[in-house]
Amino acid sequence: MTLSRFSHVTCLTCGHTMPPDPLLIVCERCKGAWLDAAYDYADLRWPEVLTRRSPGLWRYRELLPFAFDRPPVSIGEGYTPLLRAEGLQLALNHPQLWIKDERQSPTGSFKDRQGTVSVSILKALGVRECVLASTGNAAAAYAAYCARAGIKLWVFLTSMAPAEKMRELGLYGAEVVKVTGTYDEAKTIAADFARRRGLYFDRGAKAVPGKESMKTIAYEIAEQLGLETTDGKHWIAPDWYLQAVSGGIGPLGVMKGFRELHQLGLIDRIPKLAVIQVEGCSPMVSAFQKQQETATAVTPNTRITVLSTGDPGYAYTLLYRLIGTQGGTMASAEDGEAFRAMRRVARIEGLSVEPATAVAFAGLEKLIAAGTIRPDESVVINCSGHTFPAEKHILEDQYVLDLELGELGGSPTGVQEGLGAALERLDEQIRTVVVIDDNPQDSRLIRRLLQAHKNYRVFESNNPLDGIELVKQRQPGLVITDLTMPGIDGFSLLERLKGDPATAQIPVIILSGKMLTAADEKRLQGRPESVWQKGNFNTRELVDHVVSTLNDSLIPDNRPDSTLPSSPAPSHLKTPSPAAAPTIPPADLQPLTIPPHAVLVIDDNARDARLVRRILEAEKRYRVIEASTAAEGLTAMQQSPPDLLLLDLVLPDKSGLDLLDELRANPELRHIPIIVLTGKDLSAEERVRLAGVPIWPKGNLDRRRLLESVKQALP
Repeated sequence: MTLSRFSHVTCLTCGHTMPPDPLLIVCERCKGAWLDAAYDYADLRWPEVLTRRSPGLWRYRELLPFAFDRPPVSIGEGYTPLLRAEGLQLALNHPQLWIKDERQSPTGSFKDRQGTVSVSILKALGVRECVLASTGNAAAAYAAYCARAGIKLWVFLTSMAPAEKMRELGLYGAEVVKVTGTYDEAKTIAADFARRRGLYFDRGAKAVPGKESMKTIAYEIAEQLGLETTDGKHWIAPDWYLQAVSGGIGPLGVMKGFRELHQLGLIDRIPKLAVIQVEGCSPMVSAFQKQQETATAVTPNTRITVLSTGDPGYAYTLLYRLIGTQGGTMASAEDGEAFRAMRRVARIEGLSVEPATAVAFAGLEKLIAAGTIRPDESVVINCSGHTFPAEKHILEDQYVLDLELGELGGSPTGVQEGLGAALERLDEQIRTVVVIDDNPQDSRLIRRLLQAHKNYRVFESNNPLDGIELVKQRQPGLVITDLTMPGIDGFSLLERLKGDPATAQIPVIILSGKMLTAADEKRLQGRPESVWQKGNFNTRELVDHVVSTLNDSLIPDNRPDSTLPSSPAPSHLKTPSPAAAPTIPPADLQPLTIPPHAVLVIDDNARDARLVRRILEAEKRYRVIEASTAAEGLTAMQQSPPDLLLLDLVLPDKSGLDLLDELRANPELRHIPIIVLTGKDLSAEERVRLAGVPIWPKGNLDRRRLLESVKQALP
């Protein structure tokens, strides 16, 4: 078996060299924590010997710090595809774009490389239990490889980590500790936990195994690009390597790999590096723009939780110096830009990527548009992670067509009737409406208003640019939009939709609180189907008009006592005016009533919130508003106080108990009745703080008794 050429460890702080121990914690001289592996590169016969080896990460074993004469812990990681991004090349007018498809790794991310190298070393050294702090992907990788190696893993995650990730870790048998706080706080707690129990704590980019594993991405890129040449004998480096970054372990390792290949004479240049961060958590980019060698920690403010490392520490300094030597840049992309890039890559390349990777593609677009990446330069983008853990606001329930057959009975007639009814519902579901309004309360109200009567799929967008992109992608039967919005207003949005041949024929209804001037009316003339003023329209008339515009006949609404006949929308609605909405409904139409009681559910677990919502809305007496954080819930209450609050105690940004204390101290909100729904084991002190508040354990949720409790709590 070919052994590693791992020769010694170097301290990146003082340069001191030490024996080749892959699990060294600190420099023996200066106590510095940032360590690096070194190798004997003499007479290394790459690429000749590699032609006789199987594809995979361990084909590069000579330059990995696994100096043990035994098999590594492997699940077939490495040598992921390098794909020519032909659709993206056309879309961005850039001829040389390549995607390193790390989604094909065993757990779907490039962190599997770190998992196999680190866990192989741990198993070889007899480690039986270890601790890791992670934002998500590293946790999944370590959990899989530790399960294969028989090593117990403790994972510390923030409560912002997607529930799907947590369930995946539980499936692998890892012990999951959810920390209500930032990733940096979770990392501190995890390190203390490991120290007090004498367990190995993975130190990420500071330690030897993680960075060394990432070098293999560079080896594969150069080898795979070389196969695209005529002779296939030479390795080739791209002009740019681009990756979305949280803590920096990926690009630190990848760029070391390119430096080694250049030292070996296998490539003629080292690529420039593009580090992309999400704008809501971009301490590296902020420091880079100020040309500072150290980054100031920030508090993450992004929905893309995998990139929520607020304090990059010395990793930024190393990357800053690296870019200063090799060339490159750092840039950021907003959440919305990333979500749009995610949809673009899926639709033109057929690649489903997670939001964190979409940040890299959004950054690519910006760097090409700015001319930072020249048209003649080749680019490789690290593409990692699938969309299955994507946050609820990216892939909502309405993206799924729910075809329920219901009680069909045992006879062929019953089956046919059930199927016919289901297909009728499906026919409604394929009719789509896009609602664009920067006020989430208003867009949600419109969606629920329509869906109370029809099974339409209603898509919401609270950002006009996202809304335009959504209309292009979904090609709905109707758009409902506000006029007063940030960024671009509804007038400009309407002009863009009507000026694009792909969306010009889609009817648009204006629903706005703005009083139109003569200039406004002129600007709208002949463009929208109708104009309605918020707070001054009959809801039944609006529903009828929507149905008529979608060329659909009205059917009795979903309530058992409905006898609503078919009726076209009033013709005078077609002319935009400040008073476009009729004030007197036709005599044969009963006004639509919105459920009288508003209930706010604050719970970061989407499934739990959805279950409560369905229980309440099935009664037709409650209008349910959802919030996933304390901040979102507080904003919703300040905008429109609900009649009742259902509160979880474990929230990502603040404990439910603290929020409860805050509400009790607020004269305008203290009157709101509260019911606590929680899976938390309450201490005696916590029960004292909850005195007088009904408490329902999530694991024992009785639908009938919950409804009784809600009814009793309402005034």
